[in-house]
Amino acid sequence: MRCDSHVHVVAPIEDFPQIAGRTFLAQAAPLATLVANGAPFGIDHFVITQPSFYGTDNTVLLEALDELAGRGRGVAVLDPTSAGSDLGAMKARGVSGLRVNIYSPAAQNVGGGSDDLEAVTALATANGMHVEVIAPLALLLHHADAIRVSEIPTVIDHYGLYGSARPSSPEGRTLLSLLERDHVWMKLSSPYRRADNPLNVEPDREWLQACLATAPERCVWGSDWPHPPPHEQHGGPDAPAPWRAISYAELFERFVQAVGDPDLTERLLRDNPARLYGFDADTR
Repeated sequence: MRCDSHVHVVAPIEDFPQIAGRTFLAQAAPLATLVANGAPFGIDHFVITQPSFYGTDNTVLLEALDELAGRGRGVAVLDPTSAGSDLGAMKARGVSGLRVNIYSPAAQNVGGGSDDLEAVTALATANGMHVEVIAPLALLLHHADAIRVSEIPTVIDHYGLYGSARPSSPEGRTLLSLLERDHVWMKLSSPYRRADNPLNVEPDREWLQACLATAPERCVWGSDWPHPPPHEQHGGPDAPAPWRAISYAELFERFVQAVGDPDLTERLLRDNPARLYGFDADTR
């Protein structure tokens, strides 16, 4: 077993609607293509994360989990004020976490804003789930106290979207201090989410090593496939924006090279996601 711990699946727009508050028209990204991308590298398990343009309708995510038949887990988006008894059914289909999106402009239109973190954490706690947070570093640290005292696994997306901050900066040190907590996890994903090189596939070695030195047992790798377009390329709800032209193979291979340790690589791809998401690490 190897796991890609951060992906999205997108249906054709004619088959499934996207929310009115979206900031671009997302193109199809089928599960079959994702599975084919991972196969050459032994990646056969996937964590599907709800994208902003589907709002709180997790239908596409759930259908993909059904198709993966136990080789997938889902991170859903729910309105914590109206989440009902269907949450148990979602768990049975593979949803293991709830996402708080403080990054995407579209998320603000469907109740995904910064005020939801504590409410979503309470909902996740009551239902035996983890919480996943995507936020630029400044906003993430605004909620540092809430993350620090949480009693459930809390997963930070994309190296904490550190921007120009370095690990040795005050903001970087605060982020790493969060990662020192036994319940905080980091997704080592999306090295291209930077203004100076939006097609970058090379992990920032300083940040990678800082995260691995802090919590090698609570880091996982994710491709962020199909590589969402930068916000400045979002042209409105009816304007298609292409996915970033990034090679899945190159992204994966550069990550493995940057880690440089085969045993640690297997922990990041197999052992750690197996513990976080409840997979069988011995599955072959």
